[in-house]
Amino acid sequence: MAMIRKRGDLQFQAVIRRKGWPEQRKTFFTEKDAEKWARGVEHEMDRGIFISRHESETTTLSEALDRYAREVSNLKKSHARELVRIKNLQTTTLSVRFLANLRGSDFANFRDQKRAEGKAENTIRLDLALLSHLFNTARREWGMEGLTNPVLSIKMPSGSNQRSRRLEDEEESKLIQELTKCRNKYIAPIVIFAIETGSRQGEILKLQWQNIDFNQKLAHLIDTKNGESRTIPLSPKAMSLLSSLPRAIKGGKVFSVTADGLSRAFSRCCKNLGIEDLRFHDLRHEATSRFFEGGLNTMEVATISGHKTLQMLKRYTHLRPVDLAKKLGW
Repeated sequence: MAMIRKRGDLQFQAVIRRKGWPEQRKTFFTEKDAEKWARGVEHEMDRGIFISRHESETTTLSEALDRYAREVSNLKKSHARELVRIKNLQTTTLSVRFLANLRGSDFANFRDQKRAEGKAENTIRLDLALLSHLFNTARREWGMEGLTNPVLSIKMPSGSNQRSRRLEDEEESKLIQELTKCRNKYIAPIVIFAIETGSRQGEILKLQWQNIDFNQKLAHLIDTKNGESRTIPLSPKAMSLLSSLPRAIKGGKVFSVTADGLSRAFSRCCKNLGIEDLRFHDLRHEATSRFFEGGLNTMEVATISGHKTLQMLKRYTHLRPVDLAKKLGW
C-alpha cells in the first residue's frame, strides 16, 4: 500500500515500496493527485508491466536536447546546422518542461505558433522531426522505456514545395558579369562551376587541387552529402575555368571563400540585378536539367549529380516544355 505523506504546507509525496520493484516516489500539490498516481503505479506493478518513469519525469526537454546534441547530432555531417536548431529549440517555453509531461497538444501548439510567426513549413517540419527522434532515442537508448513520443500524434507540416526555378534568358550572363565585380574573385568561378557540374555548394567549397585530374578531365568529390565520394567528368568550360585559376604549389582548396561569404555575395548580386527567387542551390537544378537536355540518360546524369533515386533526381530536374516540343519535331 502506498504511503502518502505531507511535505511542507503545499505538497504531498507518494511513496511506494514493493518487493521486487525499485522504490517509487513522486511529489504533488494535492493529496488526491498523489493517491491517483500511486494507484496507477501499483496497478501496473500488479500486472507486471510497470516501467519506471522517474528519469523522464525529472529530465527537462532542454536537458534532453543537450544530451542529444552530444550523443546524436555531433555524429552527423550536418551537426553544425543541427546544433543551431537545438539552441533555438532550447529558447522555447517547451524546453523547461519535463519530457514525461509533454503532450501532443503541446507540439501542435508549437507548430501553429511557428506558422503564425511566419516560419517556413519545412523549418517547422525539421524542428518537429528532430524532437520526434529525440523522444525515440530517449525511449530506446536512454532508459526511458515508459516514455511515449507525443510528436507522432500530431499532423506534421508537409515541408517545402518542390522548386522549379530555372535560369531565365540572359540571367546567367548578367549574373556572372555582376559577380565578377565582387571583391572575392572566386565567387563568379564558383557559380560557373556549379552550373557546369551540378555540384552542391559544400562539395565545391571542399574541392582540393589534388582531387582534380587534368589529364582525364575529372574531379573527385569527397565527403559528399550522402556520405559517399564520387568522381565527375569536367566539361570543356569547367576545365578552362580551373586552368585559369591561381594555384599554390602545395595545392590546397580550389576556391578560397567561405560558405557565408558566397551566400552573401550571391544574394547581393541577385538583388542588384533585380533577379527574384533565385537561390544558389537552384544552380544544381539548372545543371541537372541541362544534362538531360544535352542528351544524357538517367544513369549518366545520376552518376554526375550523385542522386540515389529516380524520385530525387526528378525533383531536381525541370525540363523546359519548349525544348521538349523541339524534340517532337516542332
